[in-house]
Amino acid sequence: MQISTDDVLAAWDGLESRRIAANGIDLLVRSGGVGDGSRPPVVLCHGFPELGFSWRHQIAPLLAAGYRVLVPDLRGYGGSSRPEDPAAYDIVSLTGDLVGLLDAEGAEDAVFVGHDWGAAVVWNLALLHPERVRAVAGLSVPPTPHAPVAPLSVFRSRLGDDFYLCWFQQVGVADAALRTDVRRTLLARELYSPAWAARGEPADPLPRWLTERELAVYVDEFEAHGFTGGLNYYRNIDRNWELTAPFAGKTIDRPALYVIGSKDPVGRFTPVDRLDSLLTDLREHLVVEGAGHWIQQERPDEVNAALLRFLASL
Repeated sequence: MQISTDDVLAAWDGLESRRIAANGIDLLVRSGGVGDGSRPPVVLCHGFPELGFSWRHQIAPLLAAGYRVLVPDLRGYGGSSRPEDPAAYDIVSLTGDLVGLLDAEGAEDAVFVGHDWGAAVVWNLALLHPERVRAVAGLSVPPTPHAPVAPLSVFRSRLGDDFYLCWFQQVGVADAALRTDVRRTLLARELYSPAWAARGEPADPLPRWLTERELAVYVDEFEAHGFTGGLNYYRNIDRNWELTAPFAGKTIDRPALYVIGSKDPVGRFTPVDRLDSLLTDLREHLVVEGAGHWIQQERPDEVNAALLRFLASL
């Protein structure tokens, strides 16, 4: 049963917050629980445009089940370092940050859980550094096979230059548009595009799963620092394709979980028909009926139950 907003926020506020040096940058990491030595820590990795705060609903259930939980603001977000060079946000750097987090924690490995871009990072972590991954779970974004051509060319030909992944490529343009009205950006119910930016209508209503107190955490952060750090992840899509070429055809051989909402627009352009061939130990593929993209905030009961089932299976 979903707990109250007050209790969710109290669990989040109860986490220890510290900055650690990892992979040449600083990460702001919130942590809780001590574990019992027999269970690996659980690392929760957020997406765009989010923060570690997006995992607030998962904290109390994971701590109650006896897990140590680590929640970083990823590179470019929140209290973590924001390198200026877009090339500093490639997949080798992003996965290296998580390895550095484990080193700072003194942990040999962990269960990594990611949503959106966080999912892309943890799937790749399981390929690039499998020895540091006990198990891996992705929400909303599935692992995909290495494409035969650079991905952006495919997106441009199929979906056009105004498709959000393509629009994000020109440094400074989407950055300014998204920052013009941060509340509108964060509450948008459609994919970002030049047409969306040009309309400039008022923000969409608050969704039922988000309170004004919770929204204020995001608004304050992105008004202060903007969206460029997160947008730089997208600006490395083709570079990531080049960097991961040596891993083409390789599988992820760690226990895996994949969760997506039935109404998540990501499902329209990232098919999951290759999951079984990419994940050799897929424990569960859960489609949450009626859920959208922000699934761990939107439907925490189902997500928490799936995570606890997955962790118990290890």
